[in-house]
Amino acid sequence: MLILISYDVNTETSEGKTRLRKVAKECQNYGHRVQNSVFECILDATQYTIVKQKLKTIMDEEKDSLRFYTLGNHYKSKVETFGKNSEYEPEGILVF
Repeated sequence: MLILISYDVNTETSEGKTRLRKVAKECQNYGHRVQNSVFECILDATQYTIVKQKLKTIMDEEKDSLRFYTLGNHYKSKVETFGKNSEYEPEGILVF
């Protein structure tokens, strides 16, 4: 299923900047960055549970926000892209 992960991490402190890097790195392990703080991830139910838990342990719930949008398995009719990187294929090969 396609999961869209978006986040906003408060970077006013060095701890916040560290959290931001950790969140971004963890998201890169599961998907493709489509905007600065937005990742598209093809995940099964187990992977989805794991990445949610990992990101929740990194974030500061009083300062940061994290959003997950479940677009499901039939996401191709739900996603339209225009402009830069509009040719990205979520089910393609991820290069780390």
